[in-house]
Amino acid sequence: MSFKKCMVFLAAALLLCALPGMAEEDALFVRRVENLPEGFFMGMDVSSVLAEEASGVKYYDAAGSERDLFELLAENGVNLIRVRVWNDPFDSQGRGYGGGNCDINTAVEIGKRAAAAGLPLLVDFHYSDFWADPSKQMVPKAWKGMKISEKTSAVEAYTRDCLLKLRDAGVSVAMVQLGNETNGTLCGEKRWPNICALMSAGSRAVREVYPGALVAVHFSNPENGDAYRSWAANLARNSLDYDVFGSSYYPFWHGSLDNLKAVLSEIAETYGKQVMVMETSYAWTGADGDLSGNSFGEGSMQYPPYPLTVQGQVNAFADVVQAMADVGGIGVCYWEGAWVPVGTASWEENHAKWEQFGSGWAASYAGEYDPNDAGKYYGGSACDNQALFDFSGHALPSLAMFNLVKTGVEAALRVAALEEAALYCDINGDIVLPDTVTAVMNDNSRQEIPVSWNNIPPAALLKAEGPGVHVIRGIAEGMEAVLNLHLVQFNYLSNGSFEDEDQSMWKAVDYAGSDELYAENKPIDSMTGSWHWHFYSARANSVNFDLEQDVSDLPAGKYAYTISIQGGDAGITDIYSYVKINGETVYTVPATVTQWNVWNTPIIEGIPVREGDILTVGIHVQCDGAGAWGKIDDAELHSMGN
Repeated sequence: MSFKKCMVFLAAALLLCALPGMAEEDALFVRRVENLPEGFFMGMDVSSVLAEEASGVKYYDAAGSERDLFELLAENGVNLIRVRVWNDPFDSQGRGYGGGNCDINTAVEIGKRAAAAGLPLLVDFHYSDFWADPSKQMVPKAWKGMKISEKTSAVEAYTRDCLLKLRDAGVSVAMVQLGNETNGTLCGEKRWPNICALMSAGSRAVREVYPGALVAVHFSNPENGDAYRSWAANLARNSLDYDVFGSSYYPFWHGSLDNLKAVLSEIAETYGKQVMVMETSYAWTGADGDLSGNSFGEGSMQYPPYPLTVQGQVNAFADVVQAMADVGGIGVCYWEGAWVPVGTASWEENHAKWEQFGSGWAASYAGEYDPNDAGKYYGGSACDNQALFDFSGHALPSLAMFNLVKTGVEAALRVAALEEAALYCDINGDIVLPDTVTAVMNDNSRQEIPVSWNNIPPAALLKAEGPGVHVIRGIAEGMEAVLNLHLVQFNYLSNGSFEDEDQSMWKAVDYAGSDELYAENKPIDSMTGSWHWHFYSARANSVNFDLEQDVSDLPAGKYAYTISIQGGDAGITDIYSYVKINGETVYTVPATVTQWNVWNTPIIEGIPVREGDILTVGIHVQCDGAGAWGKIDDAELHSMGN
């Protein structure tokens, strides 16, 4: 690779602004999902809703009218309500752990309201007293110390009792999960025969009480395809009776949709199971609404895959639904789409509601059960910016996406957000700002659009501050553009530290037949990184070689070249770094090797380069000692200016 004056990387860091004077919903684009099967589940988890409402939250439709949440969801295409169930999310004084205080009584109340709106439940048993996820699968207090046979009986009885309560209340149940994100652990068990024994107990209860309901398992981290294959194989090996292999998929955590499709499709075909995304969501803003911080938003990741806008939220959801349709999946469930702030006046005011009603992700009372997480970091909603309602409970245009993905919505192509640009310039070279930035369009395509940069500091002033990052702001299509200008010392050599797999830019000329002469992966022997160039020969006078690289298209100016070497047992040596200009050696500087990990770094400065010159830099190594050895690393060619 050769470098000119600057390099521009238009990274996918997205600015969170929309066109002024245009409400985003007026130009909402919705991609029509192709091949969507009949009966496809468009689900939403609303497990926190009762705690939200007890805290004073109200929900409003797009026209601003206060509405019952479940009726509003049904009108907008939701056809399945997911609700988590914890065994006993209360302390010894009856104070709730938070997260909605989701025991079976909460699930029954949610189920009755869902049934009144014509919506069945997806019952998500965590088999824990509080959150179960890949990082923790804690045993309920009442089951602590049980043997696996006792715990299996407890799971079956508990699952049956909970489902009977739902059935007696007239709740329709379409699906039941046997655990939540059970990545190799469930209810404290880490051996698959035990995990499957617990799941089988739950499955038997489901078949007995709701024989028409689907039985599902649920895992997370589909980016680890080998883990998914292993878990599915273990379920089959232990003869688990289930119907649906479910996965979480958050696009900011869980890899590509192509990978998700490949992994779930393989499991479906191999084991004859249905597949589904049990959890997904995306942020409509990077802001936090309840003074408690979010799991995903501004500053939580450098390069989000979609703009943090309503349009980005819709595109993210539509892409997940399309992925499931592509592999014959049976549904997608949006996670906690109604978990909005309970207030915004102050953290103290909000905290009082989280503690009293359980409307935050965790109350301080959860510390007795989960001291290392909830006991330290209790607080509000971590996903209020991923809800389908704004911070005051008013429906966002994205709430309609459950219906709209079936038909699609055409809209004029427009700029929805701007990608944040990163410009890398040699501190001794020219600084040339780009004329365009990358715009993210409302259909999630990209276009280059003109940009005007504001109040650009003089180049001399920027350079005087030394290497570093400077933020330059501008305007493009009426939106703020951001350029992160990185002033660095470019290394004009390709793979100067030998870390890249491709070593072809380096040419080794062996004059005496060294026993070993190659790039080596051995961190302990490297100056930096893991790789370096290695030489060794047992025979005297058999180490004699050049290692060099040609560099063309260099900007005119003066340059400095360094390369580092260590070694030993070399005997009498002739070692030097060198520079050739257009094939003629014009500079050499001697180098030495003494012992392991003592690096010698000769420097050649003031190398004059004209436009069109071809520079060759390298090192010559000649040793007469038997057993001579050495390592070469960190070759660098820097501009010194004009």
